[in-house]
Amino acid sequence: MNFVAKYLKYLFDHSRAHFKKNGKLERLEPLFNAAESFFFIPHINIANAPHARDNLDLKRFMFIVVIALMPPFFFGIYNAGYQSFAASRMPISFFPVFFKGLSIVLPIVLVSYAVGFLWEILFSSIRKKPISEGFLVTGLLFPLTLPPTIPLWQVAVGISFGVVIGKEIFGGTGRNVFNPALTARAFLFFAYPSKMSGDVWIYMKDRATHAVDAVTSATPLACRTIVPPFESIEKTLEGSGYTFTKLLVGTYPGSIGETSALCCLIGAVILVALGIASYRIIMGGILGLLATGFLLNFFSTPDSIPWLSINPFYHLVAGGFAFGIVYMATDPVSSPGAKNSKWVYGFFIGVLTVLIRVFNPAYPEGVMLAILFMNLFAPLLDYIEINFKLKKRIPNV
Repeated sequence: MNFVAKYLKYLFDHSRAHFKKNGKLERLEPLFNAAESFFFIPHINIANAPHARDNLDLKRFMFIVVIALMPPFFFGIYNAGYQSFAASRMPISFFPVFFKGLSIVLPIVLVSYAVGFLWEILFSSIRKKPISEGFLVTGLLFPLTLPPTIPLWQVAVGISFGVVIGKEIFGGTGRNVFNPALTARAFLFFAYPSKMSGDVWIYMKDRATHAVDAVTSATPLACRTIVPPFESIEKTLEGSGYTFTKLLVGTYPGSIGETSALCCLIGAVILVALGIASYRIIMGGILGLLATGFLLNFFSTPDSIPWLSINPFYHLVAGGFAFGIVYMATDPVSSPGAKNSKWVYGFFIGVLTVLIRVFNPAYPEGVMLAILFMNLFAPLLDYIEINFKLKKRIPNV
């Protein structure tokens, strides 16, 4: 243990008494425990048996998810800067682009964490319970679902709604019905739709040489409104610069962390390999999306809705489906726990995503509502599977 670690350990050990019962700072004990848990294993002594040990506690679980979020997070930073430079017709160079993106994305993340942790501390102090590490993930997930030009005050309002209404009123982490990050985004989407859907605003690099501070650019899913009669949606997308490869990589306007399906695939491999996310939900979602897409292709005609005949694989890489099915749908609290239920849960998320995208012209993206809708049915799916298995048991004689 180096000098800094020893000194921090000394501070925590000699300050702990002030935060315990009857101490001067008793009400701030959850904040003290959270700070100690961030640097060290929590100072908890279990006096009586049984002594259960596991190499994966809640803190390690959440840190692994945060690590798996790094590919879309860092790519989102780069893409925000890339879109700004491209809109400003500036030469593309990695480090200037990355630091420009960092200046755009970092304030959004900091506001999300700062405001969210204030609510977590408040509720933990009132309930006199430790602050849950669950917000480590929610505080990063939420900003990645937002467009880069979202006003910071809306970030604060959104994360407040997600934490308080989406989680704390149900009793906190582990008791919430809906995914808190998605609840926050859904609130912003319906409260401030002009900032959350349709065209995405892109920062201009040099405001002095432009009449405006930002420009708008249509996202791939918003291109449905500009498809000429009797022309395939794939041709329209390619004409707008959205080739399948570009959609896979993610260098196009959109929410910060949702554009790169490739980065989401890397995160999925990490989560599934370490046993954090359920491959059943992810594969079920992909199967449901592709099955519905191919089924709609079968019923399409030359004069039907353009998205009715699109190659279903475009649904996988366009918009936020990859991000949603990997990081949101696999939330262990709001998703089913039974194995077969996970397949059904993921499958219908894929089905609903395609149906919303194709038949709802006012809402081009469907994965957010699909996941929230299936969150409602997660307990029912578990209930059905458990009862089905109980009926198959041989009764005791």
